[in-house]
Amino acid sequence: MPNTWKIAAVQLDCRFGRKDVNRERMFTHLRTAADQGARLVIFPECALTGYCFESRPEALLHAEPMPGPSTDSIAALCQQLNVWSVFGLLECDGDKLFNALALVSPSGFVASYRKVHLPFLGVDRFATPGDRPFHVHDLGGLRIGLMICYDGSFPESARVLALQGADLLVLPTNWPEAAVCSAKYVGNTRAMENHVYYAAVNRVGVEAGFRFIGMSRVVDCNGDTIVGSDDDRETILLADIDPAVARQKHQVRIPGVHEINRIGDRRPEMYGLLVDRGVSA
Repeated sequence: MPNTWKIAAVQLDCRFGRKDVNRERMFTHLRTAADQGARLVIFPECALTGYCFESRPEALLHAEPMPGPSTDSIAALCQQLNVWSVFGLLECDGDKLFNALALVSPSGFVASYRKVHLPFLGVDRFATPGDRPFHVHDLGGLRIGLMICYDGSFPESARVLALQGADLLVLPTNWPEAAVCSAKYVGNTRAMENHVYYAAVNRVGVEAGFRFIGMSRVVDCNGDTIVGSDDDRETILLADIDPAVARQKHQVRIPGVHEINRIGDRRPEMYGLLVDRGVSA
């Protein structure tokens, strides 16, 4: 297998509550991305279901367990295409409702991730906060960490995944018009400060009066955009990433004069307030 990975960020226009339609459109984009050489195909937050639900019972009607019917069908196509995929959906677990991601491989369902940080917006108003620690998944040479949308606003999320050895941080999102600043700057900043690749994959279209802005991008370890969308049209962004670059945290710009290591130069003993539950705004 090659050392570099071609990844695809699918900027998708989701149909609210139409899992059948969204699933078929995801199948189409999976085939297109695989034909273009992608080994990992990433879809937006809630790509399967839509986001702007008005009640918990309404959202639960569209939620699935994981593994479940949708992860099974998408994993079956990933097996045919020999690709990995990350996609957003609503997960039910008993009486709990999670805004979640599925990670599927050519061998089947691998894991789910449950959104940790929940804004008071859309289905997140009714979702259960994620109850699992951040975790890095090895795809066989590429180590990825999963987050969802608002998680990206908390630098601790990205840092924990970087400390676990992530090469690529994956952030499926549903950024509306008020989130232009996040789309422009958050991914680039998190990539630079952790020396990792970063894929922010947003949706497009209008749902319940919200217009989703696209502006997806894949960023390199220096915080520079490799490929990005500046509009809200459906598209597939392709980027080649090299895990070895992300793992070389010690950057020597001028030997003995200018050297940077944003992981090795940390001072954890100075950061106690970060984990002090007694401190609040």
